[in-house]
Amino acid sequence: MKKILVIHGPNLNLLGKREEDIYGKMSLGDINKALSKKAKALGVGIDFFQSNHEGDMVQRIQDAKDQGFSAILINPAAYTHTSVALRDVISAIGMPVVEVHISNIYAREEFRHTSLIAPVVAGQIAGFGLNSYILGLEAITELIK
Repeated sequence: MKKILVIHGPNLNLLGKREEDIYGKMSLGDINKALSKKAKALGVGIDFFQSNHEGDMVQRIQDAKDQGFSAILINPAAYTHTSVALRDVISAIGMPVVEVHISNIYAREEFRHTSLIAPVVAGQIAGFGLNSYILGLEAITELIK
């Protein structure tokens, strides 16, 4: 069975407790539960990792292939706009990656309009709340079939 690693970036552990007008009321646990259910329906394995630390995220991405993952679904959160390190490691790993965002980053503050990650991933889905993750999981599953 193919396995997908889901990486949640900084502050996503606060979902359901912060800026509900932007991110909604779902917690990170709710998102993971919905993704687990969808992964089962799609016939893929899934594992989750959340970190507020850029280096930990880089290391987890570096280790993904050796740990048997076929692809990565990532919400880099604030690191979307600032992390050359995440961009570089995604470029280096040689496996499919899809970027997702709960909010429409292009309808928010101007500094959020630039994703350093988007040019090095298979695709980006933004603005659909939980469905951004679900659509991303469907897309990445198709890529690894």
